[in-house]
Amino acid sequence: MTTQEPTHDLSAIAAAVGAQDLSGALHWMAEHFPGGLAFSTSLGQEDQVITDAIFRNKLDVRIFTLDTGRLFAETYELIDATRQRYDARIDVFTPDAALLQKLTTEKGFHSFYESVENRKECCHVRKVEPLTRALHGAQVWVTGLRAEQSANRQAMRIVEWDAGYGLIKFNPLIAWSYADVLEYIRAHDVPDNPLHRRGFVSIGCAPCTRAIEPGEDPRAGRWWWETSKKECGLHRSS
Repeated sequence: MTTQEPTHDLSAIAAAVGAQDLSGALHWMAEHFPGGLAFSTSLGQEDQVITDAIFRNKLDVRIFTLDTGRLFAETYELIDATRQRYDARIDVFTPDAALLQKLTTEKGFHSFYESVENRKECCHVRKVEPLTRALHGAQVWVTGLRAEQSANRQAMRIVEWDAGYGLIKFNPLIAWSYADVLEYIRAHDVPDNPLHRRGFVSIGCAPCTRAIEPGEDPRAGRWWWETSKKECGLHRSS
């Protein structure tokens, strides 16, 4: 991890992309950072919207996902369905075998239920460490974050500097509403996870995700046994 300072005018970049629609903003970033964009998809509805915009417009953006080894069967099926739909590549990063072996040997397969510290350790092994490898060499990290998803994400901006990874973080959907996401999916017939029709809004690892009740916070189904900020460590407000 690095704490280097940005060498680009983030305010100017934000003004340029903020004045455009999703496809235009992604195209602008890809044009100004050739070969430097990496999009991390968890196959959620927001990420499927961005994936569609990238593949539909054949943009120069590398797409990858993190296979934690504990995803829902429906998520794995959606990865294959998305690849087939667009006839395009999605890179898959998995946990470091030695780190995962050490974790499960020493603490078992469900240590994350025992404490926040244990849960964050599991997230680090299964998500954060693979993400660090996946972002190696990238100049811009594209995400599907939206401000209304959680209190922590309300402070995030469309363009930020991520000091931890030493790159620009581009959140093109940060101002979108959930209704905007659903409208895009409907208009472009974007494939999404059938679990969304069963009350799952934010979908992560199967042991750590449940459906939510009407009126519950969208992140309530993630690590429901905790009262933390419901983040795994991938995204931190700047």
